[in-house]
Amino acid sequence: MFAIIKTGGKQYQVTEGMVIAIEKLVGEGNSIVEFEPFLIAEEDGSKVSVGTPTVAGAKVVGTILEQTRDRKIRVEKYKAKVRYHKVYGHRQHKTKVRIDTISA
Repeated sequence: MFAIIKTGGKQYQVTEGMVIAIEKLVGEGNSIVEFEPFLIAEEDGSKVSVGTPTVAGAKVVGTILEQTRDRKIRVEKYKAKVRYHKVYGHRQHKTKVRIDTISA
């Protein structure tokens, strides 16, 4: 069984036991988080539930494994002939979540 969930402005296709890195969620390690799925389907496609906007009564439960930061992204601004040059970096906060159960 798999589900489509939305968190942090992005959608993810998840299955039970899957570990995903998503935008930062509030919580410490080993705390439980719940997501409301948009779509739930069996692997072979025999049973599909599509929500408007979410599937009523369904939930996806996961466990926060750790709070981390993504790799550094280097941003550079440069303007020719005016001696303007600026470089800075950014590291996005991420949360690793293990999907425990998908209930329809």
